[in-house]
Amino acid sequence: MYKLAIIGYPLSHSLSNVMHQAAFKACGLEGCYDVLETKPEDLVSVVKRLKSQGYNGFNVTIPHKVPITLFLEQFDDFSNLAGAVNTVKILDDKTLYGYNTDVYGFINALPKDINLSGEKVAIIGTGGASRAVCTGLSSLGVSKIDLFTRNVANSHETVSGFRSKFKNVEVNLYQTEMLKTLEEYKVVVNTTPLGMKSFASGISPLKDEIVKTLPDDGVMYDIVYNPIKTEFIKQAIKFNKKYVTGIDMLALQGARAFEIWTGVEVDVNVMKVAVLENLL
Repeated sequence: MYKLAIIGYPLSHSLSNVMHQAAFKACGLEGCYDVLETKPEDLVSVVKRLKSQGYNGFNVTIPHKVPITLFLEQFDDFSNLAGAVNTVKILDDKTLYGYNTDVYGFINALPKDINLSGEKVAIIGTGGASRAVCTGLSSLGVSKIDLFTRNVANSHETVSGFRSKFKNVEVNLYQTEMLKTLEEYKVVVNTTPLGMKSFASGISPLKDEIVKTLPDDGVMYDIVYNPIKTEFIKQAIKFNKKYVTGIDMLALQGARAFEIWTGVEVDVNVMKVAVLENLL
């Protein structure tokens, strides 16, 4: 029987349990997936618990995607580039192997007809999730990434890391208040928790007058998945912009994580439907 979990804080919005239980059932496997709310001060004790109590692996979400890297012995390429991890496999010798399936999920949820080679993109937020998004966009050949954050002083180290790793991409850092127009961007991604149920519901990081300026072929992408239609996505609909909700990224990264832990490939639609049934 597989023992899996998710750690983060808060987790009241999380549907990872629902998604992975559906995957177990669809694949004919026995397993449990525990939701372990983990405050920053409890991270060490919870990781020890996961290692000692026979868990096979666990997901990592806000605010632990960067701090968890301190506990890991091995990394996949995406997590190494991103400097953040959202999936951990506990090996037989109890060492921890880190993966960033967020990068995989982010890339594969983009519209298939979009070509980002040489394009300019904007990312709102500089946390662990933005690292995955930056890594994914860089792999798709964008020419410029503008990062917008409320706290520039705390983000310089993150941006310096991006610049050293993604030498073919111009990376800039700005105060969110500096963002007045989206007219030069092909994709705008919200990587902040703004809009998340039970956290910052009903809030968007951008005002209507800014959203209106996105080009007609531009895409608004929210990685928040609960609710499906965040305020950010509602703005995209209001102004007839293309958009990507967090559901596809969630299901795709989840299916990749499930395969890492179990060695079994699951139909991503099984996981997506399970999430949708609990949101609609």
